[in-house]
Amino acid sequence: MKLDARDLAILRVLAREGRLSKTALADRIGLSPTPAWERLRKLERAGLIEGYRAQINLRKLGPSVTVFVAAELADHTQASFRTFEASLQAHEEIVTCWALGGRYDYLLQIVTRDIEAYQHLIDTLLDARIGIARYFTYVVTKQVKGGGTPPLELFLDRMD
Repeated sequence: MKLDARDLAILRVLAREGRLSKTALADRIGLSPTPAWERLRKLERAGLIEGYRAQINLRKLGPSVTVFVAAELADHTQASFRTFEASLQAHEEIVTCWALGGRYDYLLQIVTRDIEAYQHLIDTLLDARIGIARYFTYVVTKQVKGGGTPPLELFLDRMD
């Protein structure tokens, strides 16, 4: 799919602000509502927009802890990776997981009520014998930057 500057503008606005009314989106990108909405629908159909989410302020809900875990698996077989990845799906506290190249196999982002709840989750994963050889815990003390918009300008050369 070829994108133009207006398509990137739509993606940039939605990445920053989430779902908007037809009129608000059109105002932000300098088009009338119908063409803006048609472009939006085209981007959705092409799979460039995967969904819309609310950004939740966890501090307003109560205490919580965010932890990053770098995990190494004992075996590096396709079956081991599949077992590990499938087991994570059952745990809502694991909000994101990335497979990595390099020193560690996976990086997990975990959000729990407190450190005790985090430790309980780790104990559950270890007891399940899903292939974790070692893990390294990094507790977030403060968020310095977050919720950023992807650098869509990097894709400008791919539009033609």
